Amino acid sequence: MPCFSAHEHVLATKLVAFYPTNYDKGIPTHMATLMVFDPENGSLKAIMDGEVITNLRTAAASAVATKYLANPKSQVLAIIGAGHQARSHHQALSTLFNFTEVNIYSRTLESAEKLSQEIGSTAKACSSVEEAVKRADIIVTVTFSKVPVLFAKWVKPGAHVNAVGACRPDWQEIDPDLMRGSVLYVDSREGAMKESGDVILSKAEVYAEVGEVVNGTKQAFCEKTTVFKSLGMAVEDAVSANLVLDKLRTT
Repeated sequence: MPCFSAHEHVLATKLVAFYPTNYDKGIPTHMATLMVFDPENGSLKAIMDGEVITNLRTAAASAVATKYLANPKSQVLAIIGAGHQARSHHQALSTLFNFTEVNIYSRTLESAEKLSQEIGSTAKACSSVEEAVKRADIIVTVTFSKVPVLFAKWVKPGAHVNAVGACRPDWQEIDPDLMRGSVLYVDSREGAMKESGDVILSKAEVYAEVGEVVNGTKQAFCEKTTVFKSLGMAVEDAVSANLVLDKLRTT
């Protein structure tokens, strides 16, 4: 995932491989390494492990989308999945909202219970996706599912969904009816139409990129049911890596 940002004056590449079976081995499913170069001469400035940056920048992107698209009075969070991205998303979203209730579902109840214990008294493990999401104002799906796990009939009107899994064109996490019945936002139209099974297979219409909402050229429909389909962009990694280097220079 190469990127040059003239605005941030950063040149970087992330090499990433996806091994879904690593989940059962207790090691990261996304094996990532970031290389940062001097944009003036191409010399290598740094090599970084990409796992933490990938987790945090993905959650940060969801947090930006949620800041603009979710009801500002949101109190109930549902997380479908209990891995690294579930943790980073709870951390990021908790900087924006004071959740009174965090419902967690995972394919194993043990994983959901472990995460709920880490979060504390506001969190509980749920025995089904329906139970986890039926009262949720904000929903995060971070699974390795190839077929839909979140269905429109379970989602209350006006909820916001961050759909983070299903990163291949033939995978889905979200019910096509929910995709088509919501206002759909993406990080990149081009990426979504090539890589997102949730978008491609449902034939849902993309209303806007989140960046268009941030810069004021597209509307945020906080009162409607909204979906942010996240795929990730190389510029997120490059800018995050640059932030790390800036921090190192000042310490």
